[in-house]
Amino acid sequence: MSTSTDSAPLPRRLGLLQATALNMIDMVGIGPFVVLPLVIQLMGGPHFLWAWILGAVISLIDALVWSELGAAYPQAGGSYNFLKIAYGEKRWGKLLSFLYVWQTMIQAPLVVASGAIGFAQYASYLIPFDEWQRKAVSGGVVILITMLLYRKIESIGRISILLWVCVLATLSWIIWGGLTGGQQTVSLALPSGEAISGLFGAGLGIASVKTIYCYLGYYNVCHLGGEIRNPSRIIPISMLISVVGIAVLYLAMNWSVVKVIPWQEAQHSEFIISAVIERLYGTRAGSIATFMVLIVAFSSLFAVLLGYSRVPYAAAADGQFFPIFAKLHPTRHFPYISLLFLGALGFGFSLLFRLSDVITAILAMRIVVQFIGQAIGLLLLHRRKQTGSFPFRMPLYPLPVLLVIGIWTFIFISTGQAFMLSGLTVIGLGIVVYLITARIRKQWPFDAASQSASPLVDPAEP
Repeated sequence: MSTSTDSAPLPRRLGLLQATALNMIDMVGIGPFVVLPLVIQLMGGPHFLWAWILGAVISLIDALVWSELGAAYPQAGGSYNFLKIAYGEKRWGKLLSFLYVWQTMIQAPLVVASGAIGFAQYASYLIPFDEWQRKAVSGGVVILITMLLYRKIESIGRISILLWVCVLATLSWIIWGGLTGGQQTVSLALPSGEAISGLFGAGLGIASVKTIYCYLGYYNVCHLGGEIRNPSRIIPISMLISVVGIAVLYLAMNWSVVKVIPWQEAQHSEFIISAVIERLYGTRAGSIATFMVLIVAFSSLFAVLLGYSRVPYAAAADGQFFPIFAKLHPTRHFPYISLLFLGALGFGFSLLFRLSDVITAILAMRIVVQFIGQAIGLLLLHRRKQTGSFPFRMPLYPLPVLLVIGIWTFIFISTGQAFMLSGLTVIGLGIVVYLITARIRKQWPFDAASQSASPLVDPAEP
């Protein structure tokens, strides 16, 4: 097992302001700036705003699931602990939590890589890069982020607030410029007749895959649950504030963009935000806006890598992953091995993949185990526990949970057959790896002591 340094608890030093800031800068990365034209193309008209509204609704409903789980089990690792506890710590929970860590070791670096690739792509507005120069920029960004995170959590909390201010300033400038200087007419009217079924059956589903990617991160506070003060209160509040706040900002930003540049033109713009500000205020202002967008992208990567670095740490500290990932820095008290490993993989992925493929692959890989899995897990927990066991209770339970399961299933199908297959393949490989390691370690399902337990209930639980 590990040393005392390995298993030392993480200090709880993040308050509501820092938690909300980390959520919001995680959510607003390069995504909304590079995805905006893609969503217009996929929707094929001015009703593209409905894809952003759908993304917000899905995120808000899903945040209720995360809020119940995060408030009840505020520990490092987020979904790792939720899945383990919900499905039984001695049986199915071992498999589900292992699968989450397994896919995190792949998809977390993909998330980091997507942000770094988008950063390099958008930076070419300022300095034209060839392909290899873009890769050098994206790799360099990952290295710099890792270096900034190599410090105490209270220092990171202060940095997060500064980056949050930059995010809000950037979005506010874009929104103000568009609302006050734009001349185009914008409408939320839906298409009528036969077109409406095609909109919601195909275009909206595919476009929502992209918009949901831009909302992901509202749950970052759950990964940092072991470092949050008064977590039963702060975790739900910070998530709900983050989703509502970012939804308002996204909708206002999209509205502002198409007030300045017609949607027919905006859908083909590679640097849409820079183009809007340049058209309003001139070339120099466009360059400044580009620089601010890059700060936003950088801020998001900062929060993403911070949150995910706690997942392998939590599993290792629990004895369910390689012990080396449980090591805390001897003086700064953060999981430095986990941070360095994910940073290194993110660096490698940023040199290998394209942005559009990475975005869809991230969602396809996470939906089944993490989003659908923990929603079903919450239903199981409610069956086994008293209502008072949950410090936060969602309204209209269990309707939001059932909606989440149905919506995520729809989004998973919307990623397309190739990405569905790749996501299921990752899960399948994870099951094989788990069974091999479980047999070697004589753990469930090869532990004879657990054979008489019921399928989804841990015999040690009430």
